Amino acid sequence: MISPAVGKGGIAHASSRLSAAVLERDVLTGVSMAFVGGFVDAAGFMALAGLFTSHVTGNFVLIGEQLATGTGGVVAKLAALPIFVLAVGGARLVALAMERRKIAPMRPLLLLEALLLLAFLLAGRVLSPLRLPDSVEAIFVGMFAVAAMGVQNAIGRLSIAHLATTTVMTVNVAQATIDALDVLLGTAADQGKPARARLWRMVPPIGSFAVGALAGAFGFALFGFACVAVPIVLLLTLSARLRTVVAGKMPG
Repeated sequence: MISPAVGKGGIAHASSRLSAAVLERDVLTGVSMAFVGGFVDAAGFMALAGLFTSHVTGNFVLIGEQLATGTGGVVAKLAALPIFVLAVGGARLVALAMERRKIAPMRPLLLLEALLLLAFLLAGRVLSPLRLPDSVEAIFVGMFAVAAMGVQNAIGRLSIAHLATTTVMTVNVAQATIDALDVLLGTAADQGKPARARLWRMVPPIGSFAVGALAGAFGFALFGFACVAVPIVLLLTLSARLRTVVAGKMPG
């Protein structure tokens, strides 16, 4: 017969291992998705003459600048918002359909995002060069990337809402700064170590997004639309990894 002390110790040890595994999974997911977000936003910005494919509200600033200076690209930026909204709505419908079938929506949404990025890659290679930002070709190509990032933003709210955002880093940097100060100063906000836990989830994606943005910019400069294969492979790898995690009975 197992003594209560041993039983409690075993449960505590198992719980500790599970918590460490969940943290490892969360860090992996956050870092991977943030790299994809930075990569696609930077590569898309270069490929589409200054169109933000993920931070779509940032396009409003560029619209004002382009209207004031008379430069092109306004139509594509105006089209990005409704396409982004439709992509988020579509991702929500997919998630609801999966949940009705008792299937976690994370992996299907990752595969949908990868498929949209593949369409972006193929359309870009076929229709290049995209000489005018408001041409039919440029808008057609660009909306695949916008839709893909709409799906990623939806994933951030539907499946990994407890993690740092993976597409826009401003809020993450602000929260990480506050948490770092709370940890250093030992303030009441750090009681129970919530600030430390948030830092573990926020700092790696911030760095990964920055690396992804650099990789996307240089990747497009060197290889054109072919560089989009990198985030596609990363999404497929993450999807496969999450499948292994689920098979191993870790929560996901």
